[in-house]
Amino acid sequence: MRVVARIAGLALAGAVALSVGAPAAQAHDPETEEGAAAIAAFMADHEPAERMAAITGAEVPCENGMAGDYPCKNVDLQSVLPLSDIGGGNGSDIWGWTDASTGKEYALMTRSNGTAFVDVTTPTSPVYLGNLPSHGGESSSWRDVKVYKNHAFVVADAISGHGMQVFDLTRLRNVTSPQTFTEDAHYNDFGPAHNIVINTDSGYAYAVGSDTCNAGPHIVDISTPKSPVAAGCVGGDGYTHDAQCVNYAGPDADYAGREICMNSNEDTLTIEDVTDKANPVQVSRTGYSGANYTHQGWFTEDQQYFVLDDELDESNNLFDKKTKTYIFDVSDLDNPEHIGTHKSSVTAIDHNQYVKGDHVYQANYQAGLRILDVTGVGSGTLSEVAYFDIYPSGNAAEFNGAWSVYPYFDSGTVIISGIEQGLVVVKPDLSGGTDPDPDPEQCSGSNDTNVSIPDAGSAVTSAIEISGCGRAASSSASISVDIEHTYRGDLVIDLIAPDGSDIRLKSSSWFDSQDDVHETYTKDLSAYDADGTWKLRVRDVYGGDTGHIDHWSLDL
Repeated sequence: MRVVARIAGLALAGAVALSVGAPAAQAHDPETEEGAAAIAAFMADHEPAERMAAITGAEVPCENGMAGDYPCKNVDLQSVLPLSDIGGGNGSDIWGWTDASTGKEYALMTRSNGTAFVDVTTPTSPVYLGNLPSHGGESSSWRDVKVYKNHAFVVADAISGHGMQVFDLTRLRNVTSPQTFTEDAHYNDFGPAHNIVINTDSGYAYAVGSDTCNAGPHIVDISTPKSPVAAGCVGGDGYTHDAQCVNYAGPDADYAGREICMNSNEDTLTIEDVTDKANPVQVSRTGYSGANYTHQGWFTEDQQYFVLDDELDESNNLFDKKTKTYIFDVSDLDNPEHIGTHKSSVTAIDHNQYVKGDHVYQANYQAGLRILDVTGVGSGTLSEVAYFDIYPSGNAAEFNGAWSVYPYFDSGTVIISGIEQGLVVVKPDLSGGTDPDPDPEQCSGSNDTNVSIPDAGSAVTSAIEISGCGRAASSSASISVDIEHTYRGDLVIDLIAPDGSDIRLKSSSWFDSQDDVHETYTKDLSAYDADGTWKLRVRDVYGGDTGHIDHWSLDL
């Protein structure tokens, strides 16, 4: 559903008039059902920044599925700088900059109260250089940054006068102690914006989810970074949450050399030709089965395929909460085709993803960094080859943990922004060598067979067989249970380990008169071998109501 409540920008006689009097846009458009639901869910899951010591000085290798306290596969930990060490607040977006004159690599991490700059050239010994405070001093849970021509461009949502900050990154070269920086330029033709997208080949920035352009992309010419100039609006399809804009070099000859934006527009993948900034043209608008909140996506390097994530399809799905990546064949930009959906072994929300070479690097909130091989994308399939979980206490479909990831440093260093954790620096090993950690697909399972639950009768069970995992179960194992029942307070639910041990998931409650159980439980099962037969045991202890086990899954 779309609600158009903002006035689109107009381009007349070569001058661009941009409406700024409309209601402020907000991270997930509050004027749509989808957006309002996403805002409410995000704020309900808010947790304060973690209080922890920095981890620096030496690599922590991924061995037997763990790097220190962090679950992992083929990814070694380099360092962690908690939020208290990089300016405070809660974390949000992240991007990187490589200084071509020195070869140094820098992390640019946005937070609720500003943007932190960290030298990560030596990834085991990151150096915090300072903070660019939020314009006007206000805080926001949503802040975003991108880089062009040695300058950082920063926007923030839910702050009416924030606009776009411009910061000259070459100022970092001579910093010897942490500083409080000031912006070098400020663009104020919009106030709040959810995200900033930059096409580094064209020199144009696209602020999306702003209070202008009907919340679609607000185009800014940044070819001279310290003198940004308004250039146009893309408002025909309403709110854009995120986008990728490129000079198109893919297989569709009709658009060769055109500037194309792939917009995630809440319920569709909307493709726009923005070559003529005064007259953008909608190329196509494509929905897909399972759409709840179309969030963000990225081209494969040949621009033939596009991988897309949906931010609410896990939490809003009662029966299949696995993290999903939607795969589109976009070889014909006029007619994109959804050709497959990758399902993860975990149930976390997916958030931001970026393709580099044969891999897509995903920041999937509580599941942390997930790295998928895209070489099978033409057949609609992806395969997970590595991960690093920065939120070890759970993999639920909730808004905690990894916000974003930047994989483009030539050194192979990858940086992750944690909402509560801060800056996490890692180094994947994707060489294809022997993996000491088993395939996580072998450590999970599900059972869709319906099992009737007798009214006030004997307990019933449903089994899942795990084989090939080859290790102990996780200290944060996830058990997802879907039971249809007319009075859930009647039910006692236990997990039975392969050795026969009982793990209580839910007790009965005379006062819980609601229908059904749709719940994901997180339990420490590290005392048990993962391999073997696990059972869900359910008993109805009071009379008068009926139901059945509909589905359950186990991620060890």
